[in-house]
Amino acid sequence: MKFSESLKRNEDFRNVYAEGRSYANRYLVMYILENQTDRNRLGISVSKKVGNSVVRHRITRLIRESYRIREELFNSGLDMVVVARKSAKDKTCQEIESALLHLGKLHGILK
Repeated sequence: MKFSESLKRNEDFRNVYAEGRSYANRYLVMYILENQTDRNRLGISVSKKVGNSVVRHRITRLIRESYRIREELFNSGLDMVVVARKSAKDKTCQEIESALLHLGKLHGILK
């Protein structure tokens, strides 16, 4: 069962950046803002500074898959924006998943 959807509109990203809380680790930065629904919305941002389009899309897929696998661990009713750092460029799926869960613990949003 799918518990979340994508964060797509620029206005939504800006709102999470402006009003949300953020924590960071070596590979990722995560912004969290509560929404008024029972679903999570995940937005992923990978800058051109990280690499070319192939690298950026690979990182995006890794983050999305890491979240999808562990989706049931996250509390619901959140808007999340995950920003990849340059150091995430050559990392494996397990390392990205570990970084994502670490940020979830820092935010206190894991069940």
